[in-house]
Amino acid sequence: MEYITLNNGIKMPMAGIGVFMMTPDEAEASVESALKSGVRLIDTANGYMNERGTGRGIKKSGVPREEIFLVTKLWPTVYEKESAVDETLERLGTDYIDLLFLHQPTSNWRAGYKNIEKAVKEGKVKAIGLSNFPDDMLKEAIDTMEIKPQTVQVEAHPYYPQTELKKILSENNMGLMAWYPLGHGDRSLMEEPIFTDLAAKYKKSNAQIILRWHIQSGNIIIPGSKNPAHIKDNFDIFDFALTDDEMAKIAGINKNVRYYTATPQLIEAYASMELKTDL
Repeated sequence: MEYITLNNGIKMPMAGIGVFMMTPDEAEASVESALKSGVRLIDTANGYMNERGTGRGIKKSGVPREEIFLVTKLWPTVYEKESAVDETLERLGTDYIDLLFLHQPTSNWRAGYKNIEKAVKEGKVKAIGLSNFPDDMLKEAIDTMEIKPQTVQVEAHPYYPQTELKKILSENNMGLMAWYPLGHGDRSLMEEPIFTDLAAKYKKSNAQIILRWHIQSGNIIIPGSKNPAHIKDNFDIFDFALTDDEMAKIAGINKNVRYYTATPQLIEAYASMELKTDL
């Protein structure tokens, strides 16, 4: 495993598992399998409605809580709720969260941020993140909030490497967590000739080459899988390194194309989208 040191001094694993679009039972099984395979970074969210399952997977794994870097996110409808962090802790079955994100950039995000700052001061949260926030909101948080954010979570992959955003992050010693690290499974990305050639050279899969590119680009990755063999493969990327020339060739396929765009209408819908019961 390789690690990144956040701007508050906390050390974070650069590769983990995400449980987006998993049922509580699926999240439980995947988290347990990942932790037993040596993975130590887990990413979930209020909005995934599987925090309880994630917590059960952590307990069933037998891995001590202090060895796990646990990440979750507050959904916009609870940003202003004073008990939002405590309720999240209860669902996860833990007394602290290593990194807590605001999940979407809705108009009430400042209230949510202050709730997380309060939780940091109380020892319930160790680091603060912003998920899917545009550059202007990110800059406002950096410039005006009492505690600067440590991490952002955004779509990032070789077709959309977030070049401009990473300049802001570098200036503030912030980390980037990449969702859709494999481009939402886009075959045109996965089957780019450069990845096929490198996979043959290093005796790895195309996906492993892309995930290695992320690590060497400084990105934290959270690929999701329900298959124990695939979970292991996603973390079998630390026994080789791409050369500078190979990294440059991969940079050449940047299309500045993303798979998800948050329209104002979608963001407005998030602000009133109530979550179902987390089983």
